Amino acid sequence: MTTSSIQFSLDRDEKQLWSGVPRQGIIMRPSDALGIPFNLLWAGFALVAGMVLAVGDGVPVVLRPLCIPIFALGFYWAIGRFWVDARRRARTTYAVTNERIIIRDGLFRTTSMSIDLRTLSEVKLQERSDGRGTIRFRAVPPLVASNRLFMPRYPAFEMIPDAWRVCAVIRDAQRGAVSGDAHTAPSIGGSDAVRYEPYEAT
Repeated sequence: MTTSSIQFSLDRDEKQLWSGVPRQGIIMRPSDALGIPFNLLWAGFALVAGMVLAVGDGVPVVLRPLCIPIFALGFYWAIGRFWVDARRRARTTYAVTNERIIIRDGLFRTTSMSIDLRTLSEVKLQERSDGRGTIRFRAVPPLVASNRLFMPRYPAFEMIPDAWRVCAVIRDAQRGAVSGDAHTAPSIGGSDAVRYEPYEAT
């Protein structure tokens, strides 16, 4: 678990308790596996439609440029979405301070999201047997693949190592923030308020 290798711009008297990054590289999620038949069907349709527009007889010249976005959509659904997901995670960093949760990410331009520990009400842990897991700070609707391009992003520490220990750091820091003891160090324990669910990499 990393605590100092990634530095964030903090407010005065704010202390960074933990920082880390999600799992890197190309990965296959359960939601990807479920969508493979549809994705292959869509990619095949886009390829055929693009070829018809590009070289088909009787196609008006003004319609031929439409083959470009159709090819692009087909490529994205078949292959590009995995690259988009990997690039976003490669540009994502997380932090826990004695005052807030920080999520810094962005596909092309970096943005930062902060969640005040005093108002944080949802902490749900999904953990694997190897200790890696996802900590969510807002409920995700069923069947929503939040790793897709243009899909809404739900705040979470995604696929981090030692997820249970990080969850304990958050809860200890949250208790300190609510009680006003902002300088209390986390004890790596006390997980009574954590909602636990079996891990699913969505």
